Amino acid sequence: MAAQIFSRGTGRRILPVALVALWASISLAEAQTAQDLAVLSGPDRMDNILAGAKKEGGLSLYSSGTVEDMGGIIAGFEKKYGLKVKLWRGSSEDIRQRAVTERRANRADVDVIETAGQDIEALHREGLLQKIVSPTLADMMPQALRPHGEWVTGRLSIFTIGYNTNLVKEADAPKSYEDFLDPKWKGKLGIEAEDANWFMAVSGAMGEQKAADLFRKIVATNGISVRKGHSLLANMVASGEVPLALTLYNYKVEQLKSSGAPVRPIYMQPLVALPTGVAVARTAPNPHAALLFWEFFLTDAQKILVEQDNVPTNVKFKAPPPGLIFTDPAKLLDEGERWTKIYREIFAARAR
Repeated sequence: MAAQIFSRGTGRRILPVALVALWASISLAEAQTAQDLAVLSGPDRMDNILAGAKKEGGLSLYSSGTVEDMGGIIAGFEKKYGLKVKLWRGSSEDIRQRAVTERRANRADVDVIETAGQDIEALHREGLLQKIVSPTLADMMPQALRPHGEWVTGRLSIFTIGYNTNLVKEADAPKSYEDFLDPKWKGKLGIEAEDANWFMAVSGAMGEQKAADLFRKIVATNGISVRKGHSLLANMVASGEVPLALTLYNYKVEQLKSSGAPVRPIYMQPLVALPTGVAVARTAPNPHAALLFWEFFLTDAQKILVEQDNVPTNVKFKAPPPGLIFTDPAKLLDEGERWTKIYREIFAARAR
């Protein structure tokens, strides 16, 4: 039995020291926020996070990932930890708007956000995200880390050319963008309608004037079909409606190829990657579960992403392709209107 302790001079009994310490630790655990947990360290760090997550029971996730991709990751997390994930799926723009609206209404509904770099960078600027200090970050490719540390690139969508093998012979496939000046590509080219971020990155590698001149000549010579949606455009390549598309996401081409569709990717330099970030909300209502899912996404889920033909950013699971450059979310936020105008003038306005 714990010794009874009395206050000197009053004779009043006070709680045992051990019980006071235990009570204090419980109260502290219950009061912990994402800010408190963000700097946890030591060998028992993950045990403490898991214990708190078990009490919370689950978390709320906003993601723009496909239902198939996120379904596999969520299933893996729930199986490993026995915690439920409530998913709200929307476009990256919808997630950005919803998170900002909730914050301005003083609502704390979301725990983890996983969406396109440009939109998650905008949420950082709104002050919605929490910087996390974790040993896991040492395993990430350097480009995956942001200077402010409030979100991490968890997966990449690599822009790739995709062509229909029934309509384009492998020997005739282009080796560089200059090859598209050949009149043999007349009426055979397609591009996604909103890929100003890709063009911004390509222009940064080539030189803005050189890139603009080159693609204006390509479109003037051979025309281009502009389509909205990367999955739609990939399926149009697979069906043969568009023989070759300049801006597809690699994972979709690889998935179609694996399913037997007559499509092949061309990984052309400069190889441009679109980052998708994962972050813990600063006002996460379930901060332990949020941090646990964040850790899972950057570790165990990276293997799941590889199995789904996605490109992970934890180098322990798969090395990044050589020559990879990232689109710059901050630059796109600051200069997006300008680059969108240039992109549309080159491609959409001249399409035929």
